[in-house]
Amino acid sequence: MAAPRGPLALRLGRAGAGKAVATDFYSDAVQPATGEEIYAIAMGAVLLGFMALIVCFTRGYALLYGDAVAHLGIARRILDTRNPGLVQLGGVWLPLPHLLMLPFVQKMEWWRSGLAGAWPSLICYVLGVAGFFRLCRRMLAPRWALVATAFYGLNPNLLYLSTTAMTEPLFLALLIWMVLLTVECVDAIRADEQSRVARRTIWLGLLIFAAVFTRYDGWVLGAAVWCVVTWQLWSAGGLWRRMAPSFAVFTLFAVAGPVLWLWYNQHFYHDPLDFLRGPYSAPAIEKRTSPPGSKHYRGWHNVGWALLFYTRTAQVVAAAWETGFAAMAAAMAGLWIALRRGTARASLLLWVPLAFYVYSVAYGSVPIFIPELYPHSYYNARYGMEMLPALALFAPVAAAAWERRFAKARVRTGDEAAANDGAEISVRPLFLVALALVLVNSLAMVYGTELVQQCAKLIERHPSNLLANYAPPLVLKEALVNSTTRVPFEQNLALVLEDLPPGAAILMQESDHIGALEDAGIPLRQTINESDYDSWHAALQAPAEHAAYVVALEGDSVAKAVEEHPEGLQELTILCGTGQPCARVYQSESYGAAGGTTGR
Repeated sequence: MAAPRGPLALRLGRAGAGKAVATDFYSDAVQPATGEEIYAIAMGAVLLGFMALIVCFTRGYALLYGDAVAHLGIARRILDTRNPGLVQLGGVWLPLPHLLMLPFVQKMEWWRSGLAGAWPSLICYVLGVAGFFRLCRRMLAPRWALVATAFYGLNPNLLYLSTTAMTEPLFLALLIWMVLLTVECVDAIRADEQSRVARRTIWLGLLIFAAVFTRYDGWVLGAAVWCVVTWQLWSAGGLWRRMAPSFAVFTLFAVAGPVLWLWYNQHFYHDPLDFLRGPYSAPAIEKRTSPPGSKHYRGWHNVGWALLFYTRTAQVVAAAWETGFAAMAAAMAGLWIALRRGTARASLLLWVPLAFYVYSVAYGSVPIFIPELYPHSYYNARYGMEMLPALALFAPVAAAAWERRFAKARVRTGDEAAANDGAEISVRPLFLVALALVLVNSLAMVYGTELVQQCAKLIERHPSNLLANYAPPLVLKEALVNSTTRVPFEQNLALVLEDLPPGAAILMQESDHIGALEDAGIPLRQTINESDYDSWHAALQAPAEHAAYVVALEGDSVAKAVEEHPEGLQELTILCGTGQPCARVYQSESYGAAGGTTGR
């Protein structure tokens, strides 16, 4: 390795016992990252993650997403319910995120604050950043690997999601490590290193199994990884026969995830495809939430519109203002360069989410709405996060290629300084400019609103210009917009629930507003809800006889049961909120007489 030059040469590597080797960030060497390099990147990610956690929790951002509240509720009810066990995992959302929250969510304070979901997400963020740097070092020189990792790790939307119970940080970490190990496995196959191939295939099998139980795009990604590894092994000839045992284990893990999930849906919901066509599936939700007689969203059965919506969402999620177009163009150029050179082609798996979500928008009843495109609203914008690793890696691939061409051009012109020290003279400005742009992009996404306001005061003209219309980071803005009516409603309902006698049995459908129970700190085993099949249906036939208090939300199953069986119920209060169903709270006049009790 060349001797270190310039202020950015860092001593991060080791070669041999006790011999320090400097990592020269002006070197063009593309080689695997050292343990010390990865450790330094991981510690930086830990610092960033805790800073994000402090900011988001002090501002009350952790529970803005209704899905985050629901994920925490599912994890809580695995143990805290009248019928605990695997049946509480549900049949649509995949179970691994809830199982990872399980050790944390049983602590009441962490459930109420959302901190129970933040710990697993922060760990996944750190693992994802460290793995991403390791992947980048397989394709880029050290300085450009640093730029790519900064682009990924400093993304404000990713930092925000890493403080919530959302599944994106977990899946992104799995995506990155699956692609990384696939790249390493392919290299080991080509080098005929049997033991290394065996280890990588076993780990890949475990990661595929985890991805399948995290998000449905993990099913497609797992299948793609299996196909890549299988093809490489088949093409290797003799190695294929020697790898038969470990390949069988790899295949077993890859197949076990989907088979187990189909079995779970069949066993508990009597339909192996309940997650695709059941009452809580994407088509059922889209049908239930669409106004009667309304047209389908743009992108429905239209691949062109679906591609436009998803790629535009990925751009806005990755970059501030309209610079996302440049990031996407650079990433596409980097993709072409990687294909042409044939370097680490397995890294192309980072683009699998693009195909998955375009198909999902077009044919899977999964709309995506962003303010930049009609109907100018916010819905599922966070799905664009799945393209962040691809943009963050392949855009620097294009920048690095342009840098090399620029350095060679200087040498060909006869510039003696460039010929003697062309790398350092030519690349220092380019690398530093790229790193500065990454930092400015992150700051603009975080502080863009305040900066725009200050600029507007200085300019004092055309208040409707492009900058004045700038919005906060898309994923956070989506959470803020969609929580404006739900959060106050659940907080007010929680105040009513807190006044009920401790331990009193409550009949309530929890699907949409479990956040009220969370805010009130009411254990789920105190409630009769739809997750307890037998007691739930019995209570709907005679609400007053099975619960001391009944919470009926307009249009839900409990409200219909009260309408059909109102005997023995006394209405205590009515709570209504803008954009939310009215909640009616009833007290039973016959619960004690029927043998019930209001105590724990």
